[in-house]
Amino acid sequence: VVGTSQLDPAAVTDALGGQLGTPLALVDDSAVKAALVRFPLVESYTLEARPPHDLVVNIVERTPIGAVQGAAGFTVVDAAGVALSTTPDAPAGQPVLDIAEGTQSAAFHAAGRVMRALPDAVRAQVTGVSASTPDDVTLTLGASGSTVVWGSAERSAEKAVVLDRLMQKSPPDRAREYDVTSPDAGVVRS
Repeated sequence: VVGTSQLDPAAVTDALGGQLGTPLALVDDSAVKAALVRFPLVESYTLEARPPHDLVVNIVERTPIGAVQGAAGFTVVDAAGVALSTTPDAPAGQPVLDIAEGTQSAAFHAAGRVMRALPDAVRAQVTGVSASTPDDVTLTLGASGSTVVWGSAERSAEKAVVLDRLMQKSPPDRAREYDVTSPDAGVVRS
């Protein structure tokens, strides 16, 4: 089992125990799928036969974008809205998502695209994400409480580069708001 960072590879190997000793040509793909579907962190996988005896399972894990508050507590979700875990308290290191109409809405999908576009250094500073429509995504940054007015998810890759540059020139402790709704003209408000 390769490609895991959050998921325990031993647990995956145990789940696939029914395939051990099976000739490579007779490995049951549907049994492998049934075993892996029990792990919510598995986004996709591929099987690679390495004759004469090895079957390599390449795992691609889901990337959490934040936590949604609900009756059961806080549920960590990925950009597709798949629930990865639920805890009674807000999980450390995950921004709280305040999205109108829930994880199946266009606003949520826009917020997911925005979070996936952010460079790791910027994403680590995000403590909140809000959106009531797909065109008004707003981020809240850590201890400073600065906001990032993102707008729509269109041109998110460009907006992420502009935001990173704006934050380097004017760190969040000196800026009240970053506006990257138009990546051609990013604005910092103090």
